[in-house]
Amino acid sequence: MNIRSRSLSKLLIQFLFALSFITCNVFADELKDISQLSDQGQQAAALERVNAYLAANPKDPQAMFMKGIILVESGKRDDAIKTFTDLTSKYPNLPEPYNNLAVLYADAGEYDKAKKALETAIKTHPSYATAHENLGDIYARMASEAYDKALQLDNGNSRAQSKLSMIKDLFGTGNKVVAKADAKTSKSGTQPIRPADKKVEPAKVAEPTKVMADTSADEERNVTDAVGNWAKAWSSQDVDKYLASYSDSFKTPKGESRKAWEQQRRERISAPKSISVELANQNVTIVDSSNAKVTFKQSYKGAGKPIRTDKTLLLKKDNGSWLIEQEIASN
Repeated sequence: MNIRSRSLSKLLIQFLFALSFITCNVFADELKDISQLSDQGQQAAALERVNAYLAANPKDPQAMFMKGIILVESGKRDDAIKTFTDLTSKYPNLPEPYNNLAVLYADAGEYDKAKKALETAIKTHPSYATAHENLGDIYARMASEAYDKALQLDNGNSRAQSKLSMIKDLFGTGNKVVAKADAKTSKSGTQPIRPADKKVEPAKVAEPTKVMADTSADEERNVTDAVGNWAKAWSSQDVDKYLASYSDSFKTPKGESRKAWEQQRRERISAPKSISVELANQNVTIVDSSNAKVTFKQSYKGAGKPIRTDKTLLLKKDNGSWLIEQEIASN
């Protein structure tokens, strides 16, 4: 090859590179225009444009993902699921389409499918934090449904009611949202695609379908059990369990610090070879949903003679557990 032919070859390569660069820019501009149409609420026009683009570029994952988003915003849930599913089939190593499938499944109450989609996303990319968080929310939703079912079968099940209340307190009632994500450059996949992280909405806890019976009797039993466990831990000299019966806001008898009071209790409970604590004439008063009062006669025997005391415990409900807030003794 002479100098002239080498020069022509070099010019041809430069021309082809420039043409390729221009073509890529044209494609990028087209997708940007389609995205802007969607953002402006012109979903019909955006869908028409992205379909035309995919007809010429059927394997472009960025465009496929964008189509899925437009379909979601257009209310075409089934078509969006088909598009995202097709994307996972062609590009199984991309975690984001699985995440968006999970959002759509969760929105329709298909939590098992959502769970499987998120597990696949995590399997492909274990560091995908959004998928881990969404999976936690899915588990919470599934738990709320199970507790609700338990209450329908047994509306006096105070444990299920407490756990359901915990989920409500943690997540609130939530509002359904339509899955929406924007395409961004991905560093995790083989092609440039990454939606903005889309989280599954917080667990929406359905109210029990049956009218709940008065649970005051159940709460009385729960309070009685809490006091009984406190006395049992004291008798068995299980100091850690004994101290765990007191709330963080417990008012110490002499106003000393919590640390000083706990140290004193550890010494006094651990010192005798054995301890016996018996309670009699217990009377439980449920003040409200979070407060209760218990009065009883206490008989304590350690190293010396039995000590009989009239005692009042004020308890507070904390995360479903009744804990001692104040302890009042009188001989």
